[in-house]
Amino acid sequence: MDQRVSLITLGVADVARATEFYVSLGWQHAGESLDEISFFQLSGQVLALYPRAMMAEDLGRDPAERPDPGSVSFALAQNVRLRSDVDRLFGEAVSAGATPLKLPHETPWGGYVAYVADPDGHPWEFAHVPMFPLGPDGSLTLPSSTAEED
Repeated sequence: MDQRVSLITLGVADVARATEFYVSLGWQHAGESLDEISFFQLSGQVLALYPRAMMAEDLGRDPAERPDPGSVSFALAQNVRLRSDVDRLFGEAVSAGATPLKLPHETPWGGYVAYVADPDGHPWEFAHVPMFPLGPDGSLTLPSSTAEED
């Protein structure tokens, strides 16, 4: 199996509201979205916002299941070049309606991170990780990675 993620789909209560949250953070909404799904083109991936009830039906799960803010099952992360970017993104997300989970702080391993939950409870980490330099396009490649690109 290829070692990659192409599409990240978040189950949301209200696609329009969730779309507005990400647009308010400065994300570019893809012009071609269906009524029941919204897309954002990322660097090499796509983020989709999909009604939670429809996602539950697709997955054969209980539609009442909702991630708790700060779920420990997963976190989406955006690594940044500068420590100050963590503070800026944290502030922008909270101003746009995110729930603060953990204020920006130093880590024992030399990084600087903060956590928020989007309006649907999906946890996001903003991280400055000096030992993981970012490529010109913002992509993250582990320093010891030997993976070949296709």
